[in-house]
Amino acid sequence: MTVAGAVRGGNALDPYAQLKESIYLGDLQPGEHLVETSLAQTFRVSRTPIRQALTRLEQDGLVLRTASGLVVRDRTPGEVLDIYEVRILLEAQCGRAAAERRTNNDIIALHQAHRRYVNATELDARGRVAANRSFHSIVWQSTHQLALIDLLQRVEVQLGRFPLTTLSYEGRWEETVEQHAELVAAIEARDGDRAAEVAGRHFSEARDIRLKLWENED
Repeated sequence: MTVAGAVRGGNALDPYAQLKESIYLGDLQPGEHLVETSLAQTFRVSRTPIRQALTRLEQDGLVLRTASGLVVRDRTPGEVLDIYEVRILLEAQCGRAAAERRTNNDIIALHQAHRRYVNATELDARGRVAANRSFHSIVWQSTHQLALIDLLQRVEVQLGRFPLTTLSYEGRWEETVEQHAELVAAIEARDGDRAAEVAGRHFSEARDIRLKLWENED
């Protein structure tokens, strides 16, 4: 897909946020070139905010500077698995912290997010991904630990181009619905050990699915 095709909304959206979203959803594929002048025309802005956005994406590890210019970065299987290992640890700690620190309003928000996730239609893969991201974001917010939330956001974006595949894996959707419900129940009960176990298992299984998908590609 071209950059213009991937970007939606033109100058109504922040270039950094929109480009990151396009990479996250796979609209911009690994190896695709990102050219300042073309992006400035697409967003109808000067090159300065585009340059700033690309610098931030490079700092995020989503864009790589090559001899031919900036391109969307690809990840080796080993790199992705390493990132999963970090996320498993962080998400387990997040579950524990959310159970210990959550408020009543957090519980209301978690139940609402879980209902949205359950109701996401099978025909709308992007809607399911968005509902999944929203759910986990609310779990993070329930920790009330800004440093932990920042780390999780940084790690999540590195895995962003993969969720459509893992959620569509046979039986995975139904498993995640059950696991999300388990996580909400543990957080509501202030059971930190249980919440940590569920969250860690949830992402360990996502990692294992990713491995199976790679094996099937060979």
